[in-house]
Amino acid sequence: MARLSLALATILVAVSAPASGSADDGCADCFRAVTKGEIRPLSITIESGIKFSRLGLRGKEDGDAAIDPQTGTKRVGPNMIDLGGVSFQGKARITGEPMRPVRIELPHGVVLHNPSGGEARLTEFSTDLPPVAMLDANGSLEFSFGAKIESKGAQGGNFRGRIPIRVEYY
Repeated sequence: MARLSLALATILVAVSAPASGSADDGCADCFRAVTKGEIRPLSITIESGIKFSRLGLRGKEDGDAAIDPQTGTKRVGPNMIDLGGVSFQGKARITGEPMRPVRIELPHGVVLHNPSGGEARLTEFSTDLPPVAMLDANGSLEFSFGAKIESKGAQGGNFRGRIPIRVEYY
């Protein structure tokens, strides 16, 4: 039985510039008071990355597993075995202009790498967000995300990668 240990530790976040600013604004003034007529820039904080913990392949064929964004429950596919350990969904918080709807885009796929050059792939990203996500009266929104991991070439290892998340006002 080939052993496949999968984990995602590092998250890279790409946030679009606010509607009133330019792409070069950066976030040097993110914490200054917002004056009337200005829109507070969006920011995102990753509270935790998605983690699949320890998985094993049943044979020489690739397998898959998924993390549910609402419960953090891990589901393994027919060619994968759950070898235990703590797994959980990713969690993030967005801050910006109170009571504004936002669009959150997760990628279609992300390639993960292990130290020896092996690859796995994250696909089928999902969140626990409603169809129209909106910042609350304090300008905050927390959400969880999950994904499906697929082995590639039936290789094992400690896989890591970055998930670009795009956030913008409607």
